[in-house]
Amino acid sequence: MTEKLRLMAVHAHPDDESSKGAATMARYAAEGVEVMVATCTGGERGSILNPKLQGDPYIEEHIHEVRAKEMAEAREILGVQQEWLGFVDSGLPEGDPLPPLPEGCFALEDLDVATERLVRLVRAFRPQVILTYDENGGYPHPDHIMTHKISMAAFEAAGDPERFPEAGEPWQPLKLYYHQGFNRQRTVVLHEALLARGIESPYAEWLERWDKSDMPERTLTTRVPCAEYFPVRDKALIAHATQIDPDGGWFRVPMELQQEIWPTEDYELALSRVDTSLPESDLFAGIRQN
Repeated sequence: MTEKLRLMAVHAHPDDESSKGAATMARYAAEGVEVMVATCTGGERGSILNPKLQGDPYIEEHIHEVRAKEMAEAREILGVQQEWLGFVDSGLPEGDPLPPLPEGCFALEDLDVATERLVRLVRAFRPQVILTYDENGGYPHPDHIMTHKISMAAFEAAGDPERFPEAGEPWQPLKLYYHQGFNRQRTVVLHEALLARGIESPYAEWLERWDKSDMPERTLTTRVPCAEYFPVRDKALIAHATQIDPDGGWFRVPMELQQEIWPTEDYELALSRVDTSLPESDLFAGIRQN
């Protein structure tokens, strides 16, 4: 293939790119693939999850600017490009019954309006591969579900000259994947490996909730080897200081064990315009040789 390889990851908030597929992006970027993160919202309604920063009046008053700076640092660490789609964080509604979503938020945007903004970026960047969330959003945050919706719509619309004709020259992406990094199989293997080594596992509650859930197992079609970039992933995640406690559960599994036991990041191929053989170890399988 003579066309330069390009990968776009569509995410709901700043920090999502560093917790989902970050090592994959860092690996491809290091290999010369152009990688773009499309961040749908500014994370304006996100809680300050790092206990060391909670109660800081400057951060609370300037959360949008703080999270933008964190995103800038993370993208430098990962070696990727990044663009904001400019929508407003919907927040995560809590309570029973759930409160209504705030007016003007991303999850309440007109689907065509939101899709058109992503189509513009797809046509400008021209990715062969798009990464996004499954229909459940990975977890049921309204912004994640909306991210899924516009990603699917943009994949189909970007190559159609009759859709959004003012949004640039048509470009048809060839493959779309769902992030499936938090899959049950990986969690069980890491949990058992930790216990076998006499290390407390942070996954016991996860597995308990899984056992009580009626969520079906997802199909893992594609496992991208990227263990050497796990430290890069963690560094990028820690750059989102308001969102991540460096002493928290994300970092309780020893790096060497992660790299040995589960050295891949995992995906589900959802849409493809090219022939490929499953399972895959490369997001560009079926594209590189075309």
